[in-house]
Amino acid sequence: MLDELLGRAELKTRIEELEADKQRLQNQLEAEQERRADAATARQDAEERVNRLEDRIAQLEGELDRVDTDETDLAFRGQEDLHGERLSEVLDRLASVETGPEGALSAMVTDEVPEAAAETLGQRATLLDRAAPCLYYTDDAGLVQVALDAPLAPEEFCEWGESFRLDRAWVEPVGRFSLALVRADLFALGTYEGTERVAVSGFESDVKGKHSKGGFSQARFERIRDEQIDSHLDDCREAIADRDADRLVVVGDRRLVREFADEAVATAAVDATGDPRAALDDAFHEFFSTRLRLL
Repeated sequence: MLDELLGRAELKTRIEELEADKQRLQNQLEAEQERRADAATARQDAEERVNRLEDRIAQLEGELDRVDTDETDLAFRGQEDLHGERLSEVLDRLASVETGPEGALSAMVTDEVPEAAAETLGQRATLLDRAAPCLYYTDDAGLVQVALDAPLAPEEFCEWGESFRLDRAWVEPVGRFSLALVRADLFALGTYEGTERVAVSGFESDVKGKHSKGGFSQARFERIRDEQIDSHLDDCREAIADRDADRLVVVGDRRLVREFADEAVATAAVDATGDPRAALDDAFHEFFSTRLRLL
């Protein structure tokens, strides 16, 4: 009653309200301080994780640089394109190698390097993968380590023996066979006995070249050209069907030689130019040129 008369009741109420506000603010302050402490701790943990990750990244980048450098530094000890007498000489040397039992490794490498071949090369197996598809020969002493392109490649194999498994027909012209050169505007067919050509025939076809501005449309030009190429391929098939040898090799334009994949023992893209006889000579030389790589 006295407090109300003196105005103290209102002041006490206000003080209680302020005390309550103070407590609430104090609680908020403590909560904020706790949150900031947690945030600081979380930030420190995150910074530590970032530092660890940066160190790991730097370590891995260093390893990657070393790997890239090692692979970049890897190079064939030598390379040579072989044909004719030089090719025969090299094949004779490989055929002359004799070892003890299981001392000579031979492999036809296509998609993947066989494990046995990779073990003989270690880190340099990358070079063999780079050379594939190829024949690979090495001995258990590492005196021979070569990759050899095979124009008439056999099926995949990998085996140890007392000597190298080497069929000369994989690499050089052997026996009787026909070699056909098929271009969009030219055809040539040769019959061979080994390296000797015993018969030759050929023809050129009138196939439109590049489309020029004006005249009929590009679409019409392409349609006419395709029809001319189809007619040319029909003539090529007739000539090939009349060949004198069973074995057939077809070379020429990459897209066109695929048309003869089912009947040929091998197909390949070659860059042979000139009239039919000259182009056939170029095609024969290019197809039977074999690259030797020293690993």
